[in-house]
Amino acid sequence: MIKINPHLAIPEDEIAFRFVRASGPGGQNVNKVSSAVELRFDVAHSPALPDEIKQRLMMLAGKRLSADGVLLIDAHRFRTQGMNRKDAIERLIALVQAAAIPPKTRTPTRPSRSAREARLETKRKSSLIKQTRRGKISLIE
Repeated sequence: MIKINPHLAIPEDEIAFRFVRASGPGGQNVNKVSSAVELRFDVAHSPALPDEIKQRLMMLAGKRLSADGVLLIDAHRFRTQGMNRKDAIERLIALVQAAAIPPKTRTPTRPSRSAREARLETKRKSSLIKQTRRGKISLIE
């Protein structure tokens, strides 16, 4: 089980790993060893996640989500397969934790009396400035 928070965990059998060759650092092993990791997690059909978390996760995933609801995380930051696997899992956990936080509901507010008066006062001042400009232009013409 991959623990997301105290109330949420994803079974490891819902996650699939694929190991591929990575570009970048690796020395002589770069063309021989498959050190990059592709983590696949079927968000749309996962029984471990509640529906509202699935919806938020799909929105957060963006381009990393396929058309059929599979999340793909590529990890090739490190030189070893184990480190890249750990990195991919950590990135999945961070993404699901972000999706688990419900968005704050907006409470509608109204501007205070002093804020309204200040706005009207600045409008009056700018109006006065523009009126005086008009008077100067007519004198020149």
